[in-house]
Amino acid sequence: MRKVIGIGETVLDIIFKNEQPIGAYPGGSAFNALISLGRCGVDATFIGEAGHDRVGEHIIRFLRENGVNADHVNVFADSKSPISLAFLDERNDAEYIFYKDHPHDQLDFVYPDIQPDDIVLFSSFYAVNPVIRPQIVGLLEYARAHGAIIYYDVNYRSSHRNEVMKITPNYLENLEYADIVRGSREDFDVLYKMRDPDKIYTAEVSFYCKKFICTQGADTVELRADQGLKRSYPVPPTSTVSTVGAGDNFNAGFIYGLLKYGITRNDLAQGLTPEQWDKVVACGMEFSADCCKSLFNYVSKEFGEQIKAQR
Repeated sequence: MRKVIGIGETVLDIIFKNEQPIGAYPGGSAFNALISLGRCGVDATFIGEAGHDRVGEHIIRFLRENGVNADHVNVFADSKSPISLAFLDERNDAEYIFYKDHPHDQLDFVYPDIQPDDIVLFSSFYAVNPVIRPQIVGLLEYARAHGAIIYYDVNYRSSHRNEVMKITPNYLENLEYADIVRGSREDFDVLYKMRDPDKIYTAEVSFYCKKFICTQGADTVELRADQGLKRSYPVPPTSTVSTVGAGDNFNAGFIYGLLKYGITRNDLAQGLTPEQWDKVVACGMEFSADCCKSLFNYVSKEFGEQIKAQR
């Protein structure tokens, strides 16, 4: 059975509407995707850190309750759990404020078992953070050597806008490691001051990675890939409660699609057919749509049970 391994930060997301808190949920980009995959019966392992506090205990317990292996989550004695404040606007899109002590980031883990065609997900500032760079590169090298598919979600927030120059070498190296790169229109606006998927792909991404997905909120999902393949996918209308986990769950669904349709690293290297891309992107959009129907950062447990029943 193929596995998914995600590495990233853990946070407590506190959701605000009309300036009042309306919920608090464990989160983090790769974390959210792994919870959704765990709910859908995928063999999932999360690598990261949790604070040595009540929130950290809740996060580790939450992983295990949702079927995710949490044996590779570090807890350091003097660490506090990071907090994210997400303010929903009238369209229920989120604006974020993060509270995290990045200079005290640490990462110390034993590599999990990785086999050919397993999938490794990495994302966000965590993926470019200079403080833990050696450990991130070590995992990517290990994953590549063992024949895993590497999926990189850029997820670069405006709160780190002033660090773009500093992290650019790590970011470009991530693009080179990746078999598939996904980012949102907002990510590339922060990184390049560009919002056009064609220009982003041609000028900034294609030299490093040929398979590129750009999500644009309620606008189309744009795919660019080998041999000049170009696809545009309209996002079906949905009654949105929160978009906090939308991109993370697109990742989860896309990865689920790779597993569901038996797509291997060799298949990706040779180039997928348009029909294969269509099926996998559709899974990403399905997971994302379900997540947006609630305040939670993941697909619902009911959705997970439906997916399990289809397997």
